[in-house]
Amino acid sequence: MRGSRTTAVLALAGALLLSGCASGGGASPTPSADACAAVQSATRDIANGAQNTLAAAGTPSEIEAKLKGYSERILALAESADNAAVADALTAVDEKIAEASAFVAGLPTNEAGEIDAGAIVDQQTAIQDAASAVKAACG
Repeated sequence: MRGSRTTAVLALAGALLLSGCASGGGASPTPSADACAAVQSATRDIANGAQNTLAAAGTPSEIEAKLKGYSERILALAESADNAAVADALTAVDEKIAEASAFVAGLPTNEAGEIDAGAIVDQQTAIQDAASAVKAACG
């Protein structure tokens, strides 16, 4: 069920993007605003999922696999964007997810050998900041 919901959200977001997210391509301000709202919602869901994945327990390979899925979803949005600023902002989100994935491969530990929680928070913050830039690019 979750997979079909995700596919439906991506399909809707892609269709709305084609209508001209903040590019003036829509017939009126409403289609553009709707497209941006759909992109922002999908981006927020993806960013939240990536952040939650980083916070959850799991092996590095499990975490990396989940992050790869989020990366694929955000790239699908970026590829369907007809607004360069939005596409660039979505690509920046993907870059932060990729950085988090590389980070997971060598999970840093503190002096006691525990995973460095501060480093996890830094990765989560970077993803959130990049996702926030999508809203600015869309608006």
